[in-house]
Amino acid sequence: MGKVIAVEYVTLDGVFEEPAWSGPYFNDELGAWQAENLREADALLLGRRTYEGFKAAWPQMEASTGDFGVRMNTMPKWVATTTLSEPEWNATFIEGEVADAVAKLKTEPGTLLINGSGSLVNHLTRHNLIDEYRIMVYPVVQGEGRKLWEDGTKIALSPAARWRTTTGVEVVTYVPA
Repeated sequence: MGKVIAVEYVTLDGVFEEPAWSGPYFNDELGAWQAENLREADALLLGRRTYEGFKAAWPQMEASTGDFGVRMNTMPKWVATTTLSEPEWNATFIEGEVADAVAKLKTEPGTLLINGSGSLVNHLTRHNLIDEYRIMVYPVVQGEGRKLWEDGTKIALSPAARWRTTTGVEVVTYVPA
């Protein structure tokens, strides 16, 4: 049975978009942790906006990011989109209802990793399809911006693991309660 893991950057006030605010706090500890997340994944599961951003950025970053960049560029990607028609960058577009398609993907062995993709995370949360939420809480209050959790998304979570980087980022793994 497969599983879906969401890995998200958020501020103390829940903002997750455009995480340029994370730069001063990102360090080798988080880099190693992110590399491990990517290593354990069999494919990425992305929303359209994240897919387009990653597809534009990662091919140019491979030389400077080594194995991580190679893995990002070569691993399979499942993309939730209703507007794109030509998959690129090792992508397969999800057809039909996303929750049904992801439920079907979860019947196969393997781990699907979600990065960013807030609307997708919220949709899959409402359908109880995410097995773990790995949240990096940065010691920053943004004051405005798109929040990770949309109005109407509800879930009870239990902490499964927690650690803090030397730069003060709280990394908490939650599972559905």
